[in-house]
Amino acid sequence: MRVVVWISEDTWEACVDWARALVPEGADVTLLHVAPADVEELAAHPGARLLGRHPPPPPGPPVRAIADEEAQALLESARSRFARPAHTMARRGRVEREVVRACAGADLLVLARDGELRLGPKSIGPRTRFPLDHAPCQVLLVWPEEPPGIETIPPPPRPKRH
Repeated sequence: MRVVVWISEDTWEACVDWARALVPEGADVTLLHVAPADVEELAAHPGARLLGRHPPPPPGPPVRAIADEEAQALLESARSRFARPAHTMARRGRVEREVVRACAGADLLVLARDGELRLGPKSIGPRTRFPLDHAPCQVLLVWPEEPPGIETIPPPPRPKRH
């Protein structure tokens, strides 16, 4: 069994915990982190909104180096929490599409809700909705925290008046 566990900054602990609990020993597990490329592009061109004036780049390491270090640190924390053998994979690009690409040949994708903490479609944000709808494998969707109660279900729509 090949499993991809999506490691995202806000929800990774729940994904790792559920994968550890439900994925059989001996499964081929990959912990996946995807850095959005658009953040790098915006940081690389800070003067684009200054009517053509281009200030010098800020001192310190480039944004990509910082992002790579943070991704590796997060993946190592996830591997430690998983407490079983696992591969790590760091990608860069359009997050939702890179997650789907990483699932090619996988049997299971583990991901977490990233929207509002209530029942209903708004509990899934757009970056999670795309892999949920397009993953070429089974999907385990988990809550990043304790699931909300049924009282959080939105009320039904009002009937239309004619």
